[in-house]
Amino acid sequence: MPENNETPISPPLVELDINTHDRGFYDGFSREVTIPSKIIVSLIIMWAIFFPVSANETLTVVNSTIVANFSGWYVYLVAALMVTCLLLALIPKVGSLRIGNPGEKPEFGFFSWFAMLFGAGIGIGMLTYSTGEPLAHFQNNPDIIRGTVAAVSPEAVRPAYIYTFLHWGLAAWGCYGLVGLSIGYVAYRRNLPLTIRSALAPLFGKTMEGGIGHIVDIVAVVATILGVAVTMGLGVEQFVAGLSRIGLGDWLLDTDGRSTPIAITVSLALLVGASTLSALSGVGKGIKWLSNLNLGLSLALLALFAVVGVGLAGLELLGVAIFDYLLNLPRAALTLFPSDGTEIGEALVRWQLDWSVFYWAWWIAFAPFVGMFIARISRGRTVREYVLGVMIVPSLMCFVWMVLVGGTAIELELSGQAQGAILAAPISDQLYATLNVLLDPAIAKIVSGLVVILLMTYLITSTDSAILIVNTINGAGETDGQRRRHIVFWGFALAVMVGSMLIIGGIGAIRTTMIIGALPFSLVVALMGIAIVKAIAFDIVRKRHGVPTTAEACENWPEEQ
Repeated sequence: MPENNETPISPPLVELDINTHDRGFYDGFSREVTIPSKIIVSLIIMWAIFFPVSANETLTVVNSTIVANFSGWYVYLVAALMVTCLLLALIPKVGSLRIGNPGEKPEFGFFSWFAMLFGAGIGIGMLTYSTGEPLAHFQNNPDIIRGTVAAVSPEAVRPAYIYTFLHWGLAAWGCYGLVGLSIGYVAYRRNLPLTIRSALAPLFGKTMEGGIGHIVDIVAVVATILGVAVTMGLGVEQFVAGLSRIGLGDWLLDTDGRSTPIAITVSLALLVGASTLSALSGVGKGIKWLSNLNLGLSLALLALFAVVGVGLAGLELLGVAIFDYLLNLPRAALTLFPSDGTEIGEALVRWQLDWSVFYWAWWIAFAPFVGMFIARISRGRTVREYVLGVMIVPSLMCFVWMVLVGGTAIELELSGQAQGAILAAPISDQLYATLNVLLDPAIAKIVSGLVVILLMTYLITSTDSAILIVNTINGAGETDGQRRRHIVFWGFALAVMVGSMLIIGGIGAIRTTMIIGALPFSLVVALMGIAIVKAIAFDIVRKRHGVPTTAEACENWPEEQ
């Protein structure tokens, strides 16, 4: 470069070569990522199937060690991700940057964009926890443990929603949003592969082409499979409970109210089979239309609860709950209960490990999947539009859902109408129990059938999205022409993992495995947060000095100087 063209900062890295195989079964895929990922997932499955006692004992010990030693890491990391994401949107020079080339238009309209990110990110868990979480915190939360409010009382409602919103609001979507922004920003501005390792290129440059980059993508694939397995496990249990509620037979549940092995097997075969077929059709077809259907059915169910459920009182509760949540967010997000040896202290620690730490691990494990998927569908949006759309709109949707559905369940219990029937039901059955108390039996059965359909479409959407994202990572960011045999493998692997863990140890076994798998990826997420801040800060400096910030602009530089 001539001397008169020298600048205090260089253009960004716009080329990251990831070696992919050019023939045979792994044509178009990185064997260094795909094969180890398949081996690790297969070993976990075989361990759970052939050595269930050893697997359960080992997982329990490792999980206890992790949550005891890394709970603070999870709490502070999630808080940092949330704050970083919001600040990037609020800073004027940053918020106006586009995830793509200047002037580029979004690929999807707002409704489809929101429907896809919402369905992939939270849909299944929201159906399970819309009643389950408010009711759980209505019975036990830090304020109740300290004795400042009584359990199952009107005074317990407001703190119940502070913690419900803490877990399902800005913290969750901050994790997803930052991971998606880190990937999408470099993929669509700098023409780097749409994969996890590319997000770390602003920190490590060409180093991400080699072994370190392979390890990052492998960790992301395994974390994705484990995070989606938790979601599928919750969904399958609620799906089976719904089938039982609408009268499809006693074979679905055992005497303890748990899903029977045959019910789990049949449900997974149906759901994963449909998910695999949808994945084969791609994002623009099956996933897009299923996501739109999900959102439509969700709004219809919400309208029902708004009319015959908690009604106008729900709007008042929503306003109060959001105010309480925002007021308490800094304290709640940064609080780490110490183990002081007292009964109250230990109860607070146990509550946080069972709820907040579990959720933070879940969101982090889910982040490569949801973040990659959001990045895939968000090209052309500004950073501000992206962050506000990803963090605020889905959070508000979750809040409305939790208040209308969960608030109805709480009101039925407080009024005595439910007589403990909802509280006594397993978490997978509490939504159906609420409908059964709220509506006439015949109508309750019809609406329960609607919930089963909605749950099925959410399960299919989440699973097929996860399969496509895993294949995208394995294919070095290639989003077109996914290889059918690999789609079938990951669909089968997910089904076997969820089925074996549910049958052997229930949802607890999947949760334990996921928390363990989330730990290594949490380090990757922390580095992604640093990388996106560096990438954006350097691009602002480049703009000030007339240095190109996109791959397209770099093509004619420095010749145009």
